[in-house]
Amino acid sequence: MHGVVAAQEIDFVMMSCTYINHLVLAKHNTRFCIYSFGDIAMGSSSQVSVTTLWMVLGLLAAVQGVVTPPQAAVTPRAFFVFGDSLVDNGNNNYLATSARADSPPYGIDYPTHRPTGRFSNGRNIPDIISESIASEPTLPYLSPELSGQKLLVGANFASAGVGILNDTGLQFVNIIQIHSQLDYFQQYQQRVSALVGADQAKRLIEQALVLITLGGNDFVNNYYLVPFSARSRQYSLPDYINYLIAEYQKILMRLYEQGARRVLVTGTGPLGCVPAELAMRSRNGECVTDLQHAAALFNPQLEKLLSGLNSKIGRNVFIAANTNEMHMDFISNPQAYGTSSTSNFYLSFSESL
Repeated sequence: MHGVVAAQEIDFVMMSCTYINHLVLAKHNTRFCIYSFGDIAMGSSSQVSVTTLWMVLGLLAAVQGVVTPPQAAVTPRAFFVFGDSLVDNGNNNYLATSARADSPPYGIDYPTHRPTGRFSNGRNIPDIISESIASEPTLPYLSPELSGQKLLVGANFASAGVGILNDTGLQFVNIIQIHSQLDYFQQYQQRVSALVGADQAKRLIEQALVLITLGGNDFVNNYYLVPFSARSRQYSLPDYINYLIAEYQKILMRLYEQGARRVLVTGTGPLGCVPAELAMRSRNGECVTDLQHAAALFNPQLEKLLSGLNSKIGRNVFIAANTNEMHMDFISNPQAYGTSSTSNFYLSFSESL
């Protein structure tokens, strides 16, 4: 492919192929390759930090703790997905937005070898979780194919570019902000109620697995988007994080009020190691200090929030997945993940990509 990939939502570029040997929910020695090309092209040439399946590994481990093994279940559990491009599987294809994954190299390793709207070379995190719970992949909520019995599988409401705050991602013009995703979730429930009745719809929602992935864009596409951004002038970093956590609490409580009872909540990954940030702000390939600091402050606050919400509710509804620690554990202990070194996970991209 000639030219550069259009800069879109700044997310973690996963370009490694590895063997998963340790998780009960994964098939032993199953080879997964996940390439997420979003937002890596920031000029004619950029140095790209390459991560691995750190998020998939951690989320599968978390899923193991909250999902009945498939062989013990009568039917697969419904699965609902909310968040940004790490979990968007095609909703933005139906929107007039610059945050799109509808052209190569996206999809090159998907079964059809064509772009699907996933910000990945092939399957993404929700696809792998769906497989682990013996369910077919969820469809984008905006897909015309999502109707009839397919509604009972669940739905993916995620949209690349979004954050916790409504002013995050405005540069992408037309995306499904998180509050709109939750509006769609309410609409979905009405559709399912019309299909199977209110009582069965309620049971489907309460027994479902929910994944929500937010927060990274509120830093890289808001607070740190430009020097002296509006939010950075309005808040110090600790105060901004407090604001994000307060807004996230509202989102999670609304999700609970809508019936969600098993919710995986991911923190941010190593924001300072995002390829675009390395290309723009790193001199020697080191991760960007202020973004790393932001992630280090945000993730513990998020875990504290989830613990507090569970205590308030009186049950463990929200399960924290510390993706930042997962990634750093891979870097410091690669042998545990089936490889002897992480040095081969750093690549360069050029105009030939």
